[in-house]
Amino acid sequence: MTKFLTLPFYIKLACTLISIIAIVYIARVGQAIIVPFILGSLFALLLTPLGSWMERKLRMPRVLASLISLLLFFTLLIGVVVLLGSQMTNLKEDWPAFERQVVQGMEVFQDWISKNLHINYSDQMEYLSDTLTKSVSRGTAILGVALLSMSSTFILLVFTFLYTFFILVYRRHVVRFLLLLNHDRHHNIVLDIVSQVQYVVKRYLIGLFLQMIIVATMTFIALTAIGVKYSLMLAIFTGIFNVLPYVGIFLSMLIIALITFATLSLMHVILVLVALIVIHFIDSNFVVPKIVGSKVQVNSMVAMMAIFFGELLWGISGMFLAIPILAICKIVFDRILELKPWGFLLGEDDDKDHYMKLKKEICDRKS
Repeated sequence: MTKFLTLPFYIKLACTLISIIAIVYIARVGQAIIVPFILGSLFALLLTPLGSWMERKLRMPRVLASLISLLLFFTLLIGVVVLLGSQMTNLKEDWPAFERQVVQGMEVFQDWISKNLHINYSDQMEYLSDTLTKSVSRGTAILGVALLSMSSTFILLVFTFLYTFFILVYRRHVVRFLLLLNHDRHHNIVLDIVSQVQYVVKRYLIGLFLQMIIVATMTFIALTAIGVKYSLMLAIFTGIFNVLPYVGIFLSMLIIALITFATLSLMHVILVLVALIVIHFIDSNFVVPKIVGSKVQVNSMVAMMAIFFGELLWGISGMFLAIPILAICKIVFDRILELKPWGFLLGEDDDKDHYMKLKKEICDRKS
C-alpha cells in the first residue's frame, strides 16, 4: 500500500518557508543594526578569554578589562590599515609609468580591433568619446554613492566597536537570560551550545588570522622572488582578501596583475598569476583543511550557497559572516531533536553508519 506524506508535514514545511522569508526580510531591512551586532558578537567571543584573564589575574573590573581588550584588538587592526596606507602612498611614484603602459596597451588593442574586426580608429574614438561623456554625466551620482558608502562604513565600525564592548561587559547576563528562557532540564544543553559556539568561533577566527598570515607570507616571498614592486603591500592585500572564500583570490589576482603590468612586463604578469594559482592551491588543499576547515564542519556546497546568498543580502559583510553563522546554526541544530536533520544537511559527514545512528536517535526520542 502506498504511503503518502501527512498533512502536518506540509503545514510544517509551509511554516518553515514563511519563517525563512520573514527572517530574510528582517535581515535585509535591519542590516544597519544586525550586521554590526553579529560582528560585535564574533569579536566579543574572540576577546572573551583575554578579558577573563585580565579579570582573574590582574583583578581588573570587567568594564576596564573589556575596554582594554577591545582597544588592543582595534589598535592591531588600525596598525594594519596604517601600514597599508603608508605603502599605498608610494604608488604615486609609478603612476606615470602606469599611464604609459595603459596607453600602450590601448594602442595595441586598437590595432588588433582594426585588423581583425575592421573597425577604423575614428569609429573607435567616437565610441570612446560617447562612453566618456556618459561617464562624466554620471560622475556626481558615483561620487554621492562613494560618500554614502564611506559614511556607512564609518557607522558600521562605530556600532561594531560599541556592540563588542557591551557584549563583553554583559556576557554573563546574556547567558543567564538564555537559561531563563529554557526549562531547568535543558540548561545543560544551553550551556553546551554556548560553550561550543564560543569554542568554534574563537578557533575559526584564530584560524582565519593564521591563514591570512600564511597566505600573505607565501605571496610576499613569491612576489619578491619575481621582482614585483610593493610586494609587502600586495601580500597584505592578498591575505586580507583571502578572507572572502572563492572570491578574494581573484580580486588579488586582478589588482596584482594590473600593478605588475604597470611596472614590469607581460611575462612577469604571467609568472605572478602562476604563483598566485599555486598559492591558492596550497591554501585550499593544505592550509584551510588543517587550520580553518577543521574548526567548522560545514560542507562546501552549503558554504558556497551561503557565501553567495550573504553577498546578495549584506554585500562583503555577508560573505565574511556566512561561514560563522552557518557554523553556529549547525551547533544549535545538532543539539535540538527537531532540527537534527538540518544539522546533518549542513555537515560534511555523509557516512551511512552516521546516518543510521542519527535516524535511530530521532526515532527513539520521538517514540
